[in-house]
Amino acid sequence: MSQQQERIRTEVLAIVKRLAPEVDPVRVIPDKPLRTQIDLDSMDWLNVLASIHEKLGVNIPETDYGKVVTLDGIVAYLVERLPE
Repeated sequence: MSQQQERIRTEVLAIVKRLAPEVDPVRVIPDKPLRTQIDLDSMDWLNVLASIHEKLGVNIPETDYGKVVTLDGIVAYLVERLPE
């Protein structure tokens, strides 16, 4: 994993932890749907995506929601859209 991927992963897990404090980031399975792992409803999930936009400056349009289902998917999506 590149440094950029690791940094993005850490940022995303920090966002999730802030919005769902009961989540243990170590227990998140990177290739499983994140919402079901941490039991987020649709409003909480939108808050996660909005927080990613605020923190990292990447807007995730609704048409791309299918690409950001897993932690791995979110990281891959953001790597393509963030400068090195």
